[in-house]
Amino acid sequence: MTAIVHDHPDPTPDRDGGTCDPDAVLDAIAALDIEVTPGPWPSTVRVRISGEIDFDNATVLREDLLAALVSHRATLLVDLGEVTFCDCAGLNALLAARATARRAGRRLRIVAAGRRVERLLDLTSTRDLLA
Repeated sequence: MTAIVHDHPDPTPDRDGGTCDPDAVLDAIAALDIEVTPGPWPSTVRVRISGEIDFDNATVLREDLLAALVSHRATLLVDLGEVTFCDCAGLNALLAARATARRAGRRLRIVAAGRRVERLLDLTSTRDLLA
């Protein structure tokens, strides 16, 4: 099993040119749990994600998915069954990781998703891209 540890981020500019509250950013990162383990089949890695995926932590998700692609050189089987919220930033992170996987000759597949994630995939017509 691979544990993913995140350093505390420095305050970063927000959309209005101010800075984000570091505690709020830490709370957002803490609300997201990512676990990388060997997959059930050869050349697969299971990435189990739980919590909320939103604008504040989608970059963390994308970076962790890319790290799993690079370090394991395998198909990523993404389990979103315990994700309680996912906005367009989270979907963008998944699609960006999928594009990177394709360029490397690998795949990223969602193998489980809760009702809210299923609805997002349906509304955005991205289900087939991530299947």
